[in-house]
Amino acid sequence: MRKYFRSKWLAVPVVAGLTVFSFRQDDRLFEIARNLDIYATLFKELNAYYVDEINPNQLIKTSIDNMLRTLDPYTVYYAEDDIEDYMTMTTGKYNGIGAMVSSAEGKHTVMMVYEDTPAQKAGLQIGDEIIRINGVDVAAREDFDTGKLLKGQTQTSVTLSIKRYGIVKPLEIKLNRDIVKVTNVPYYGMISENVGYIDLKDFTATASREVRNAFQELKGKGMKSVVLDLRDNPGGLLNMAIEISNIFVPQGSEVVSTKGKVTEWNKTYTAYNPAMDIDIPVVVLTNNRSASAAEIVSGVIQDYDRGVLIGQRTYGKGLVQTTRDLSYNTKMKITTAKYYIPSGRCIQAINYSQRNEDGSVGKIADSLMTAFKTKNGRVVYDGGGILPDIVTERETYSPLASALGRNRLFFEYAVKYHFEHPTIKPAKEFHLTDPEYSTFVKWLSDKEYDYTTQVERDLNDLEAAAKKEKSIDLIDEQLKALRSKLSHTKDNDLQIGKAEIKKILEEEIIKHYYLEKGMREASFEEDKEVKEALALLKDSNRYNEILKGKKK
Repeated sequence: MRKYFRSKWLAVPVVAGLTVFSFRQDDRLFEIARNLDIYATLFKELNAYYVDEINPNQLIKTSIDNMLRTLDPYTVYYAEDDIEDYMTMTTGKYNGIGAMVSSAEGKHTVMMVYEDTPAQKAGLQIGDEIIRINGVDVAAREDFDTGKLLKGQTQTSVTLSIKRYGIVKPLEIKLNRDIVKVTNVPYYGMISENVGYIDLKDFTATASREVRNAFQELKGKGMKSVVLDLRDNPGGLLNMAIEISNIFVPQGSEVVSTKGKVTEWNKTYTAYNPAMDIDIPVVVLTNNRSASAAEIVSGVIQDYDRGVLIGQRTYGKGLVQTTRDLSYNTKMKITTAKYYIPSGRCIQAINYSQRNEDGSVGKIADSLMTAFKTKNGRVVYDGGGILPDIVTERETYSPLASALGRNRLFFEYAVKYHFEHPTIKPAKEFHLTDPEYSTFVKWLSDKEYDYTTQVERDLNDLEAAAKKEKSIDLIDEQLKALRSKLSHTKDNDLQIGKAEIKKILEEEIIKHYYLEKGMREASFEEDKEVKEALALLKDSNRYNEILKGKKK
């Protein structure tokens, strides 16, 4: 707490301190002006005498990006050409067709089509390969930014030439661009008779309204408890985090405070609306990709003992960014403060002001974390993200499944399956039969993919250590024998890992028919955090004991 002293004899050192600061500030301004002059002179010399022609815009942007990268990943410069991307990030809207296109190996492939968009209405499909945009040949050009050609003013047209699986001649599809709204809540629904589920994936300008509408609709369907899924949510607007927290905590409750260099900007934010429901049992799902605004909401729920958190420790981004307008229609998003949740903790996991000699940064050590308390007196810690009340293991895939995904073989087979099967059962009911799985295995027989099992990696480490210690001759024969016995065969591994591979393939196929919503519905059956949440919400005694800090 800051103390203000009024005694005259104490005023002298304060004034002296201000004088020293003024001198240092003037010196600092001189250093800034001097270095800017050096930079401008350097650039003029480069432009005049460098052996090849240079692109001023590209070179300056590279230098700015590299400079900002030494501070933190969130202080970012937006050139005029990038302003539309910035607006999309904050508003969740852009003018375009509503499709996600991936460029790799000279192909520009449609990976997702969003609902109720020009792309869906015109019949564009997942798996379509774009070869021309308005007559411009984009095939085999990996460096081509297809997004810039697909975006444009509302009601302007764009013609795509595409290759579609199973069709010999390229197809032409004409679309009228429109405002595409990237929804913050791609899915919500009832996952049991009385448990509602809201999947919140972003915090753009309409996030609060979308969550409130979903919450109200689910209550109308008989929801008695709710699961709020914040996994893989990178965060967004601070005011949206405040409004969404306000759904569950009473009006006037402190939600978050910000503290930075510019003290005039320091502020405490409270819930300014009546809560929608302060009693309904709440479970929040998090993982290590839940960040920023998602951590504010989950932290508020935990600090007020308003609900139970399930999953993995969150990312640990406790930094606030403010957007500043620059000249020539450019912008900079700059880190201006740290945020603190109701218990008083800041969950920032990395101190970017303290770097190692090689420029890298590390997370705050557990020994340096400070203990705080929730409303009910439960002990929580700062400095490393939000630790859930019930911790689950992060989902990992086998080396085989990772190799199939990395080589897009799940995706390619789903494209083929979609062409050969015009319809399938609803997402919740669809499952591949054993003969269909065998067909997939046969299809893989001539495909290129490889992987190293964990045992093989361990053997490699052992061999490397033996060579380093010059004892390889002692175990060389045994290593060779082990490698021979453990050498994996793809067909055998595909049978051993059948359950995992089959589930991933089913979800990929469902995406081609039912898009994002279908994938989410299909995943509930094997989602361990969702299953843990349902089990907890059935056991009210355990739920209440966790919030009282008695046991987990």
